[in-house]
This record gives sequence, C-alpha cells and structure tokens, in this order.
Amino acid sequence: MPRCLALLLLCLLPLSAAAERYRLDPVHTRVLFAVEHAGFSQALGTLSGSEGTLDFDPDDWAGAQLDVIIPIARLELGDDKWNRATLARNLLDGERFPQARFVSTRVEPLDPRHARVHGLLTLRGVSREVALDVTLNALKRHPLPPFRRTAGFSATATLSRADFGIDAWKSMIGDSVQLRIEAEAVLDNHGAADGTPPAPAEPTSPEPEPRP
Repeated sequence: MPRCLALLLLCLLPLSAAAERYRLDPVHTRVLFAVEHAGFSQALGTLSGSEGTLDFDPDDWAGAQLDVIIPIARLELGDDKWNRATLARNLLDGERFPQARFVSTRVEPLDPRHARVHGLLTLRGVSREVALDVTLNALKRHPLPPFRRTAGFSATATLSRADFGIDAWKSMIGDSVQLRIEAEAVLDNHGAADGTPPAPAEPTSPEPEPRP
C-alpha cells in the first residue's frame, strides 16, 4: 500500500515543462570582440553567421544545452588587409581552422533572467573552458511573420588569446579579448529537444590538440 500511495503522489505532482529546441538565427546573432591595439585603442571586430542549437526551458536554466558553430573566416575588422592579417597562420589561422565551436558543459542559474554558462570553446584547434555571463532579454512570439516563438539573449565573456595558442605580436596585440554576444534563437517546429545533432556541419578543422 505505501508503494501505491507514493506512485499516486508522483502522478499528482505538476510536470515541469520539457526543454524545447531552438535554432540560432544567423542573421540576428553576432559576436563582437575587443582587443588592445598597441596601447592606443581597443580594436573592434565582429563575427556574424553563427549557427547551432539551444535546448532551453526558462523554468530550468540548469538543464539548458548550447552547441554553436562560429565561422571564423567571416571575421570583419573594417579593413580587408587587417582581416587577412588576423586570419593569417600566425594568428587565427583561418585557412586551417575556419570555424570555432562552443559547447556548454553546465549552466549556473543566477535568477530568472540571468545565468553563467560554462562550456568548452574550441578555437584554432585548442579547447579551453570559457564562462559566458548570459541575460535572457525576451522569450515570446516574434511580432513579424512567420510569428515564431523567439528567445533573445545578450552575453559577455573574457578570454586569453594565448590560452588558444594565439600568441604572436605580443607587443602590438593585447592578450585579453573581451567578447559581447547578441543572439536570437527561433523555436524549432520539429518538436522538443531530442538529442539530435545541431543543424550546422561539424567543424572541418583537425581534431583539437590539447596543450599541456
């Protein structure tokens, strides 16, 4: 009898909403980075066109999962020569490593609209732990056709370029890189999160080589 009673109580408990799968909108998702330029200024650049998936339940931030592909080859600093220099082999090596990838490992909820998202960032073939401070701006039906349910986020992070083996031009380029991310993700009409791979293809670069 106690066992039957326990099962009955479990059935009466309210069910939490399952995480739903969202896909990043590459048009409205952009990474802004800032890095010191010879002590004179903070050089600003952007990366557009990121794609990936977000499994998210706003009532259960801890269960969220994020997998994003960032097209390094689409870096934009406002000058073609500067773009080519930054993508050269001694810096980002964009020919061999045209994509970066961020995969969340755990999410630390702070309040209903804020969380710290920990994950592995793979950049230039090296994977390192990075933490994003994330704000949920809105989660609602988009006011324009096709009126899809959309989640909007802002995030910030700081990383060391040397941690990823990008250590050339130390006298000209600062080590600390400040990131600001603006992202929109649209509800996937195919259903709830089911563990299927993200939409973008896997990075074409070689497997990461951990550094000591």
